[in-house]
This record gives sequence, C-alpha cells and structure tokens, in this order.
Amino acid sequence: MIKNNLINIKNSIPQDVLLVAVSKTKPIEAIQEAYETGHRNFGENKVQELADKFDHLPKDIKWHMIGHLQRNKVKFIAPFIHLIHGVDSFKLLKEINKQALKNNRIINCLLQFHIAEENTKFGLHLDEAISFISNQEFLELKNISISGVMGMASYTKDNSKIEKEFSSLIVIFDKLKAQFNNKDSFKWISMGMSGDYKIAINQGSNMVRIGSTIFGAR
Repeated sequence: MIKNNLINIKNSIPQDVLLVAVSKTKPIEAIQEAYETGHRNFGENKVQELADKFDHLPKDIKWHMIGHLQRNKVKFIAPFIHLIHGVDSFKLLKEINKQALKNNRIINCLLQFHIAEENTKFGLHLDEAISFISNQEFLELKNISISGVMGMASYTKDNSKIEKEFSSLIVIFDKLKAQFNNKDSFKWISMGMSGDYKIAINQGSNMVRIGSTIFGAR
C-alpha cells in the first residue's frame, strides 16, 4: 500500500516539487517500506521520535523536522538533521547556529510564517523576519543557511481561503528572496499537506509534506 501510494503521488506532482513523506507516529517498518521504493526525505514533528528513528534507520535518509521546535531540544537533532522547517524566532535560529557549530555543520532552515487565520499556528510575520535578517547579529550566524519559507493554511474546506493564504506565502518568499540578494540557496517554499497539497502546488509550492495519503490515517 505504502509503495503504491508513494508512486501515485510522485506521478501526480511536478518533478521539481520535493515530496517529504511525513512519518510521524509511524513504525520503523512503514518507513523502511517507503525507503525501499527509493524515497529518502522523511518528516517528523517530535524530537525524541525523530532521534530514535535516526538511530534505527539507514543513514542516507534526509530527515526534516516539521514540527514546533523548542530551543532546548535542538541539540538532539543537530548532528544529523537535514532541514528544520519551523524556525519561528531569532532566538531559535541562534540556538540552531550554536548547536550546528558544535557539530561542525551548517544546518539548513526554513522560516515559518503565520499565514492562517487560525490562532493555533506558529509563525513569523514578514516585518519581524526582515528586521532580524537585516541585523548584524544575523549576519554573524555562519552555521545556518536560510533555505526558504514554510507555512500552513487554515484547516478548512474553503479552497479559495486556502489559495489566498498560500498565495500570501509566495509574496513573502519573493520579498525575502530580494532581501537575500536572490541567493540560489534560498529556494524552498514548503507548503501543502495531504488535504491541500494540490492547491499548494498550483499556488507555487515546491515542497509538500504528505503523511496520511502515503501511510494511511493515524
């Protein structure tokens, strides 16, 4: 089932869109099955679960931290994490840089923006992000790389609302791209999950985070 689901999704999305298989709460065996199809990008939202799975699965997996990340937990994933999606404060960015330095690594990060009308979602506002990336203290962070943006739309069946929210993240991405002098490394727009990834791709997403459509409902 997992193999067929993965193949079907990959065949339905453009080749330039990166699929992150969201494996949170799923057993090692399910991830191994997806791995054996050739898939390598997996997303988790709990640090302890992510660290345990890293220990038990092949080391060429590219692990994505897609959940809310507390500063005191960064050290547990810093040695191996491929991409942190949910950077929602400058304090968190500084801690990631600190732990990356300890591990002699550069850690890729996405800035998470609050694009939904729901109050439960984490995220930055554009003026907040521009303020800290213009700061000298930010320029001194040599062990992080800002690779793009991430956002989550409201949980709603109103597709026009979802489109509007995703569209707002594209505007944010374009403005920040200019702030980063159009660096090639600033390239990812992580938006779209099982219920809305097709809308996200139509709006310009090039990274989708899909769980239940691959692994089945939790």
